[in-house]
Amino acid sequence: MKLRKLRIRAGLTQKQLGEKLPIAHSRIAQFELGNEVPPEDVNGRLDELLDADGDLIDLWSHVKPTPHPQYARRFMDLEPKAVKMLKFLSQTVPGLLQTEAYARAQMRIGNPRDPAARIEERVRARLGRQSILHSSQPPLLWCILDEAVLRRPIGGPLVMAEQLAHLIAWAQTPHVVVQMLPFAAGGHPMLAGSLTVMSFRRGPDVVYVEGSRTGELVKETEEVAQYALTYDLLQASALSLDESLTAIHEFMEGYRACAPHALR
Repeated sequence: MKLRKLRIRAGLTQKQLGEKLPIAHSRIAQFELGNEVPPEDVNGRLDELLDADGDLIDLWSHVKPTPHPQYARRFMDLEPKAVKMLKFLSQTVPGLLQTEAYARAQMRIGNPRDPAARIEERVRARLGRQSILHSSQPPLLWCILDEAVLRRPIGGPLVMAEQLAHLIAWAQTPHVVVQMLPFAAGGHPMLAGSLTVMSFRRGPDVVYVEGSRTGELVKETEEVAQYALTYDLLQASALSLDESLTAIHEFMEGYRACAPHALR
């Protein structure tokens, strides 16, 4: 809100302000909405461009970035309390099942201007979330992965081969299920994002819907029911458990064949 007021006072549109930095105007919008905290150097430049006299710098010290984006924090708080999580991922392996190398590669792609220390902080935070799967009473984690997740070589063949082997290992435990939604299934209701339906011992189910830099926690009963139906439809179109593991294994072997020397 403060940033928006300063921008309007300066007579600038989001696009004009983004051009002066330069960054995409869509990120200016995310800063103003509070969905993203600007990096320290960007915040300092905003303070200068908008003649904020240090106000934005002071504000940043109170809301400086944490390893998790602001829009995802409510979801992160609920995650350890869930007894069941039904996930659909359209583009990447779910964070709870990522290897360190895959997580690091994804973080670098998504945050190319962040310093290495910041990337490592994010990686540690993501890997730290995985402790819930190692607890004495882990949640049931059922994941449906679009075929694109397996075909996109994030981090390169070696990283992907390791990641898919990790998926296969987890899928053989009693509390993790992995299915693949093949391209041959055609269109589906979640082409534009990812979905998590969370159930708890007490209280109603909630849904978390996420895009590349946005996320929404849905609690309204009718909307949650609609998303639960969406998940049922995705599940009905996915390969069976055995077929999915066979497909993941074939992709893994394909990546290994692309990096034979590195895997010896």
